Amino acid sequence: MKRIRVLIIDDSALIRQLLTEILNGDPQIEVVGAAPDPYVAREKIKALAPDVLTLDVEMPRMDGITFLGNLMRLRPMPVVMISSLTEKGADVTLQALELGAVDYLAKPRLDVAHGIQEYSEEIRAKVKMAAGVSIAALRRGASRPMRTDVAPPLNADAVLRPVSSVSHLQTTDQIVAIGASTGGTEAIREVLCMLPADAPGIVITQHIPAEFSGPFTRRLDSLCAMSVVEACDGQQILPGHAYVAPGGRHLLVRRSGARYLCSINDGPPVNRHRPSVDVLFRSVAQAAGLNAVGVLLTGMGQDGAQGLKEMLEAGASTLAQDEATSVVWGMPGSAWQLGAAQALVPLRSVAAAVLERIALRHRGAGAA
Repeated sequence: MKRIRVLIIDDSALIRQLLTEILNGDPQIEVVGAAPDPYVAREKIKALAPDVLTLDVEMPRMDGITFLGNLMRLRPMPVVMISSLTEKGADVTLQALELGAVDYLAKPRLDVAHGIQEYSEEIRAKVKMAAGVSIAALRRGASRPMRTDVAPPLNADAVLRPVSSVSHLQTTDQIVAIGASTGGTEAIREVLCMLPADAPGIVITQHIPAEFSGPFTRRLDSLCAMSVVEACDGQQILPGHAYVAPGGRHLLVRRSGARYLCSINDGPPVNRHRPSVDVLFRSVAQAAGLNAVGVLLTGMGQDGAQGLKEMLEAGASTLAQDEATSVVWGMPGSAWQLGAAQALVPLRSVAAAVLERIALRHRGAGAA
């Protein structure tokens, strides 16, 4: 089997050494070189033709963002960013994902050598995933990813028990539930920016750590016609507003009379993720049923597929992003194979498809 050729770009000799040892410890990966700054990296890319780069955000002579922008314009290739888990690091990393980075790895704040070793499996998994992404998607500037948690693969039962039947009156009160992972930050941005200010309330689960959800939410709010906030426990879900799951915590929807409310849960990771899309979708199936639209966007793994099926069985309309526009077609592909999605939709058409289904349901409710 051809090994994945990796070039490490980091100004820290310690990080370069640690990443080299960790990645070379996997028989499917080969570190072909390392560079202390983008100028050296530029020559090594030409000479070594790596499959994947790991790129530090903060470096001398040229910062990682500037280098990444030049790289994606001239020679698009899979890049995994190395970032610090700080608010500044989160803002810069979100910018890198927008420019075309495939994923990122957070540097531990203290005891870097020990912390990086603990992330060994995650580092290797991210490099392997990056090697498999579509270069065509990178050229299109399609959506980019966020971090996944590593934990036992529990299912949604660990947070919210299934119910045998769900009964809902058809009303004009509708909500939209969106789930995403790898590639999701930019995919969600594109969908929300194409929705009007008076769109139905939207609940969103993106696999994301606690330090990143605040900057991610503020960025969406600055770009979209809708008001975008980080969800709080007990918060009412209103039209014209989108509610993002806090990083590291599950977001659920519950019903109180005619109102939909956000519920924040600190239960265990589900499908190795917290927040989990399956948890959100199951709660929407139970709380809203046929008054909901479920959308599963790009992402690695299967989280959300079973929950989307439960939404469909409860009467909701369901959509999944198509393979051609997904950075990783794991989650939407799993939903399609499971029969959970009624339609596959290109990313640029998702917002229109959601509004079409909202309008159809609204006309149906009016006729009833």
